[in-house]
Amino acid sequence: MAEYVRYRKHNEIRYGALREGNILEIRGDIFGRFEVSSVEHSRESLELLPPVEPTKIIAVGLNYLDHAQEMSMEIPTEPLLFLKPPSAVIGHDETIILPRSSERVDFEAELAIVISKKAYKISANQAEHYILGYTCANDVTARDFQKQDGQWARAKSFNTFCPLGPAIVTDVDTRGLDIKCLLNGEVVQSSNTRKMIFKAEELVSYISQVMTLFPGDVIITGTPPGVNQIKDGDTVEIQIDQLGTLRNYVKLED
Repeated sequence: MAEYVRYRKHNEIRYGALREGNILEIRGDIFGRFEVSSVEHSRESLELLPPVEPTKIIAVGLNYLDHAQEMSMEIPTEPLLFLKPPSAVIGHDETIILPRSSERVDFEAELAIVISKKAYKISANQAEHYILGYTCANDVTARDFQKQDGQWARAKSFNTFCPLGPAIVTDVDTRGLDIKCLLNGEVVQSSNTRKMIFKAEELVSYISQVMTLFPGDVIITGTPPGVNQIKDGDTVEIQIDQLGTLRNYVKLED
């Protein structure tokens, strides 16, 4: 297992490997050939960035059995897909901005898959070879616009509506991870990835039948029950076993 973070130091953006709370510089490309150097920085001395810059974020709707039951909806026979733009991505400890045009914005705790190399029409058995690792995600949603529009592009796409992080973690078995969302320190979502209807490898394969996945692309895999509203001044945290905690603050648009 390795943990990779992306950071800025002296206006230079690099990847690093987390080791015992510190960050070792990486030389090369984590989506290609690279090595972990001995140059070490304290985590506090660096500005952590979103752990990846995707060309696209593919999201999956209604992918937890308990969420489908909560919504009194039929279990999908195929993954329900939608997209979020790269401009929605922010990182750990950054701020989610609530648009004044929306009356209700919700959190959605999700497991995120990070793609390692170009993938098109691959099988589920091949998928593990195309996954670099996993991170935490929050599929922030303007719920009123989702209902009003009848499709989800506007509701899911505001700037800051896709927090990711804090790190990309490799070699994780995602079939039994506890996943939680905490709102101002209170647990508001709590489930386990074993309740996912379509597993990580199935999703990578299914999506690759439709579109080419590129290194750094992100798949967010659906949310468990308990989604609810965030408001100005809130702190929202996504916690997933082995992947750590993604924390973000909430502020009303100026």
